Amino acid sequence: MSWYAYCIAEKQAFPELERHRRPVPLQNLTGISGNQIFLFPASDLAVVVSEGDADPAAMGPQAPREYARVISECFKHSTVLPFRFGTSFEDDQALRRSVRSNQRRFTANVERLRGKSEMHLKVVLDDTCPGEMQQVASDCVGREYLTNLRESAYRQRERQTRARALSVQMHRMFAPLDQEITCKRIDSGKMLLDIAHLIDNKTVERYQNKYSSAMQTMKECQLQLSGPWPPYHFVHRTQTNNSQLMH
Repeated sequence: MSWYAYCIAEKQAFPELERHRRPVPLQNLTGISGNQIFLFPASDLAVVVSEGDADPAAMGPQAPREYARVISECFKHSTVLPFRFGTSFEDDQALRRSVRSNQRRFTANVERLRGKSEMHLKVVLDDTCPGEMQQVASDCVGREYLTNLRESAYRQRERQTRARALSVQMHRMFAPLDQEITCKRIDSGKMLLDIAHLIDNKTVERYQNKYSSAMQTMKECQLQLSGPWPPYHFVHRTQTNNSQLMH
């Protein structure tokens, strides 16, 4: 039997696993395509799964939302480590081998993320270099090519400088434990900073109050907040304070 995987959770958070070594149905929770959710015990961890593979053609357009809903429900009871969307295991043995080979990393991440949540900020602001971005044409030569290249590089540096300054300002304002930032130019001609902040669960209300203050003081930006969420951006990290300021 193949398993579609949603997340790793703490076994101790689910009393129904105390006397079982086989997958146990998680009552009143269904996953992608309405399939029953199971808790698959693996040492001190539990893998949240449902039957089936990760064939996108069979999932349907609602699959990402259903995947996120399952993880959010489990997050109410336990620290969770979300799998990447589309992760599946061909049978019980494949699932156990994966957990066993990654046991130390999974356990360390559970310890690191216990009691923490992700807050998601979107910040939209005017582009520092308004107007359409000009691509450097491959058939340009000589002075025209160099001029276009310099103008493109200048715009990119200006956007990176503005994005970096704003990210520093947001970090000082919200003081998260960790952060993940991307920045891009959107179709409206504006810049979008997509910011994930890792915070302690006990500070959610304080964070929300800081957001209310930011809404009043940062009039030049449009801010949108969501969360608390499971720590999606901080499970597969290779280093801290990672960011991609323009792409």
